[in-house]
Amino acid sequence: MTRSSNSQSNRPTGSQTARPAGSPIGRPTVPVVRRPVVTPTVPTMNRSVVATAGRAPFGASDRLAAPAVGRAAIAPGRLPPATDGSRKSSGSKFNRGRRTQPVKIIPTGAMKQDISARTVEALEYAKNAVPVSLPAPENSPKLRVYALGGLEEVGRNCTVFECGDDIVIVDVGLMFPEENMPGIDFIVPNTTSLIGKEKNIRGIIVSHGHLDHIGGLPYILPKIGWPVIYTAPLTAGIIRNRQEEFGNGHLLKIANVTGKTRITLGKHFVFEPFHVNHNISDAFGTALHTPYGVILGTGDFKFDFTPADGDPADLIHIASYGAKDVLMLQSDSTNATVPGHQISEREVGEELKRTITKAKSRVIIGTFSSMLTRLQQILEIAESLNKKVLLQGRSLIKNVELAHKLGYMKYKTGTIIEDGEFSRVADDKIVVVCTGAQGEVNASLMRIANREHKMISIQPGDMVVFSSSVIPGNERTVQSLKDTLVRQGAKIVDNAMVDVHAGGHAKQEDLKLMLRLTKPRYFMPIHGNRFMLEAHAELAESVGTPRSNIFVADNGQVIEFDKNGARLTAEFEVADYVMIDGLGVGDISHVVLRDRQALAEDGMVVVIVKISKTGELIGIPDITSRGFIDLKENKEILSQACLSVQMVLDKHGQTQIDPENIKHSIREEVGKYLFQKTERRPMILPVLIEV
Repeated sequence: MTRSSNSQSNRPTGSQTARPAGSPIGRPTVPVVRRPVVTPTVPTMNRSVVATAGRAPFGASDRLAAPAVGRAAIAPGRLPPATDGSRKSSGSKFNRGRRTQPVKIIPTGAMKQDISARTVEALEYAKNAVPVSLPAPENSPKLRVYALGGLEEVGRNCTVFECGDDIVIVDVGLMFPEENMPGIDFIVPNTTSLIGKEKNIRGIIVSHGHLDHIGGLPYILPKIGWPVIYTAPLTAGIIRNRQEEFGNGHLLKIANVTGKTRITLGKHFVFEPFHVNHNISDAFGTALHTPYGVILGTGDFKFDFTPADGDPADLIHIASYGAKDVLMLQSDSTNATVPGHQISEREVGEELKRTITKAKSRVIIGTFSSMLTRLQQILEIAESLNKKVLLQGRSLIKNVELAHKLGYMKYKTGTIIEDGEFSRVADDKIVVVCTGAQGEVNASLMRIANREHKMISIQPGDMVVFSSSVIPGNERTVQSLKDTLVRQGAKIVDNAMVDVHAGGHAKQEDLKLMLRLTKPRYFMPIHGNRFMLEAHAELAESVGTPRSNIFVADNGQVIEFDKNGARLTAEFEVADYVMIDGLGVGDISHVVLRDRQALAEDGMVVVIVKISKTGELIGIPDITSRGFIDLKENKEILSQACLSVQMVLDKHGQTQIDPENIKHSIREEVGKYLFQKTERRPMILPVLIEV
């Protein structure tokens, strides 16, 4: 007896509509995009651009020599005129930032990619651009800059700089999945562009210790040869702790940097950090000196003139680059759509103290495990009010222990209590700080809300403080969590009511200040969804940066520098998602994800059919379903589905038996019948057993 099965769905093939980036949460179907190839017919076009006159960038003094990078070949006449600026997303998270009427190209030595309206505009401009001269040593190789993540989403931040045989990477972060990615833990950058170049990687610079900047390291480091990581002491400790969970922490090579560090990375790069404020200690921006000038990267930043964890951002250091000339500024765009200035952490601390003082029962504070500045303030408030603090969440506890060990956090002995002491502390004398403010399934706050926590359950009168912002895509989950807590008698306090959270990202006026201080020749907005990048580009224009010198790129899109200036090219490196599912790294394709979505939406129906060697039906087909309908209560549908199977076998006859054709026909006929009766399209899995 042999068994044959097939897991294909009866859903229509080809591209399907998914929700546009930033739209309300739904349950879309991810498309499998097959892009047609257009063969170019003429040589490469000149893509020089005009730079601001009279600007002399800070250049390296070494003489450089290396082969130049190839250009994309683009057929003339295929580039439409610049659009009116309207930008519709194709709808898929996997195609975020792409256009509904794209221009097709074939980049030399890179992946095929659709290009944005702004790229079309840049390429049109480059046709007639007057070449400019960037001071650089003779025979300097071209400088290529591209992002492997962070330009079309919030998270997965990773930028690559290539010059000759030298490669420098800034940040290797992860991104949390959206609700249309069932079973996915998170997404990391795709490093296909670095295959074969592992020996050229001179180092990875990590700007701070948040997961959207360090989370991809455990998965990426083994693939690229474990290069040296340059970062600050606290970030280094967080990276070590995380890597040890993967059992290979001993392979890490980390060099600590300070505000006065200056490190040569190969022949073509020199790196130095500059201090910025964020909502974690030891955050810094990067100054990368290249043959054509210095490129500044802000990392995640804000200007906080009264920070709770040390010094304000080093405005003098930042302005010194602007005085010498900045080739390009890459700046955080997360809050580019939000007017005003970001509030200070000290103001948040004052509001938290007022909130905790008013509480008549237990206070439960949900926040991010890496927001050590906020945790320090909570500990200080608890000590001033003679309260005890219970920490819940493995990552939160480990980060506090690490920060205390390194001297970044200070608290009195006895302020933090162990789990066993919790029941002995009066309700009005306890503050619980936990993870899970984003509604993560296994985090402490979610387990408390679901009454699954080993010690804590919500009591009427408990105050639950959400001291964090909601990550885009988590809105519905967080709202559901709040509803569950309120139903059990808790009082909710969040940032919409009082200032119990300050974002770590600069708002519009702070972003303008950074542009004014640095006065860059070219500008590249980074870290955010496409609409955030475009908003940041408009801010840059408003303070005097020429539109032609603003590069709003897609993930993987190459910005090229040579002695004739800089240009946003039509060349793309591979920057697709690498999805992490349990122990699997990159083994979840769009097809697998689409099948998961199909199962989540309409369920599945399994049709088991016994046939003879002549194709004759033996017995009655066995039909079962999961997540579709209760077949016991829909016997008529069940019997008619069995008749559909019988009709399929009758059509195929008894002379030639082709199992694949029979299974295909069963999927089609049963699927068609079920849709007529229910207007649902479950996944149909036919199983043929030949007796």
